[in-house]
Amino acid sequence: MPDEIRDNKAESRFEIDADGELAVAYYRREPGVMIFTHTETPYRLQGQGVASRLIRGALEAARAEGLKVVPRCSFVSAYMARHPEFNDLLA
Repeated sequence: MPDEIRDNKAESRFEIDADGELAVAYYRREPGVMIFTHTETPYRLQGQGVASRLIRGALEAARAEGLKVVPRCSFVSAYMARHPEFNDLLA
């Protein structure tokens, strides 16, 4: 299914397939916390909302697991600043 966000635990990253390419958001887990460290979107997909869909799904997954979030990645930090509905996740 396109736009399905997957938690690839073996690689410590969330993934989304879009138009035959892969965008990823890397994280590190600590007890009760998910630390987002880096987001990568293929150049030709930038500006199309792919990374935003990815991060929204990743944050929803963290919420579902009862985890707090530390946005060390600038994209995740900016996304959370624009979406206050995720403020409750900030560690």
